[in-house]
Amino acid sequence: MKYGVPLGLIHPAAWKDVAVAADELGFESVWLPEHLVFTTDLSTATYPGGANPGIRPATPLFDAPAYLCFLAACTRHVLLGTAVHLFALRHPFVSARAFATLDVVSGGRAVCGVGAGWYRGEWEAAGVPFAERGARLDEALAVARRLWSEPVVSYSGRFYDFPEVAFEPKPVQARLPVLCGGESAAALRRARTLGDGWISMPHTLESVRPQLKALRPPADRDFSVTVHAYQLASPEEVPDWAALGVDRLIVRPWSRTRDAVSGLTAFAAAYGLLPR
Repeated sequence: MKYGVPLGLIHPAAWKDVAVAADELGFESVWLPEHLVFTTDLSTATYPGGANPGIRPATPLFDAPAYLCFLAACTRHVLLGTAVHLFALRHPFVSARAFATLDVVSGGRAVCGVGAGWYRGEWEAAGVPFAERGARLDEALAVARRLWSEPVVSYSGRFYDFPEVAFEPKPVQARLPVLCGGESAAALRRARTLGDGWISMPHTLESVRPQLKALRPPADRDFSVTVHAYQLASPEEVPDWAALGVDRLIVRPWSRTRDAVSGLTAFAAAYGLLPR
């Protein structure tokens, strides 16, 4: 089992220290969430599965791929992922460039976690139709795949149309991994057909079973299943996750930012991670 660390659940002032600790303690990856902007009108912020959006408009927001580039310079081993990036909220040139840059400066450690998004307000503020977000994401990913792999690309589709362009540098990884988030039927279909894996919302062993059953991971190619498992009870639980086909758990062995490094240290010892 691989273990990731959710940096978005601690104060940004601690991101560097926690990422460095994760790198040294043997964790496989660190993950940043993102939003582009928060509107002051919270009537458009209806979080799936709950009435409380958990949004404060004055919350500082950072460009996740850019911040991960900074963390790339502070670490040597951990993968650097987004959980998740709103790829279709920008032109695919912008997001494809961001992740190609991250992959190059990190020496091939980028993981592009994407989602269609749930927060209507930022889409409306950016002038992008919220109802089109899933279809735009599908097309944007198709464009990015070509930009990352082909010498020159021209494209004419429903949302994007451009003449022949060159796109350099290419990512270091021959196939920069794209993990698709979301738990709707459309999101699971996107992960299965367009992604290199699926990345979940927070789950327990029992709550994730229906999503994995509906996901139906492809058997004919490599496919990663990542679950946010903040309630992981003990090392004895890990084989049960693996039996479900999960190969990465994003864990949170702390409750307060100031305890994050010590929590990671204790987790690494308990779960047999190998310090680097």
